[in-house]
Amino acid sequence: MLAGDWLTILASILCVLYLFQTLWSNEHAAKVQIRLGDKIYATYSLNQQREIHVHGQLGDAVISISQGKARFAKSPCTTQYCVHQGWLTRAGQVAICLPNHISLELVGEAKPYDSLNY
Repeated sequence: MLAGDWLTILASILCVLYLFQTLWSNEHAAKVQIRLGDKIYATYSLNQQREIHVHGQLGDAVISISQGKARFAKSPCTTQYCVHQGWLTRAGQVAICLPNHISLELVGEAKPYDSLNY
């Protein structure tokens, strides 16, 4: 390999590292936004210990907030995918209970871009 080949490889590696650092969002969330259907039901700070009961189309879902994270603790749906999603900790993470029409989204200082809002 020639010197130009090594220079190209080094420039590529530095470019990838720079893009990784600037574009990868690893921000901690500050709030949880709960949606019921297509409307925002409530927004809560993650700096508290709390359980929220939200009445959806199928029944009551329980959302837990604890130590800077949030999750579905209980849901009346049969598949329980929302409960198995577990704790959400980073801004931009989402858990959705489609049958019950309830969703959680963690929100930080800046809203990260993803394929849904591109």
